[in-house]
Amino acid sequence: MVCVVSRSGRHLQRYDNLGRRQVVGCIPYRYKCSSDGTISNDLEVLVISSQKCQKMMFPKGGWELDESIEEAALRESLEEAGVLGNVECELGKWDFISKSHGTFYAGYMFPLLVKEELDFWPEQNVRHRTWMNVKEARDVCQHWWMKEALDILVERLTSLEQQKEQNISICSLI
Repeated sequence: MVCVVSRSGRHLQRYDNLGRRQVVGCIPYRYKCSSDGTISNDLEVLVISSQKCQKMMFPKGGWELDESIEEAALRESLEEAGVLGNVECELGKWDFISKSHGTFYAGYMFPLLVKEELDFWPEQNVRHRTWMNVKEARDVCQHWWMKEALDILVERLTSLEQQKEQNISICSLI
């Protein structure tokens, strides 16, 4: 059973020792399926609109005291984008200032390999979600630190793919 209501309020919000609000985000991704159902190496990422305007970004929100950082990342992806999957190793941490609030934040980003896309999710009435290729996502994403996280994800996945290809080559020589 999936929770169908977003958390609200700041009473459980985490702050670091410098007073920066701790936020956690995910880059939901999948490999594109061809018309015959086979999976290709073409990477797609899911971007969402902000609540108040049509700026595009990846799901992110507050990391709360009663959850691990990975649980927060998964919760935000469910609430804002309506996707479930596997939270993978952290992409990094970025310190930034909110343009709208003028406050300091510490933001952590994770990849999320999407396993399920829900038809109904908590913020479906206030956000739009769109699958797109990496270049398109990089062009529309409004936050520099999320673009950096996307670059790290692409580099990581490319490196893993190259390692797989090398292992296959070595095995075929033996």
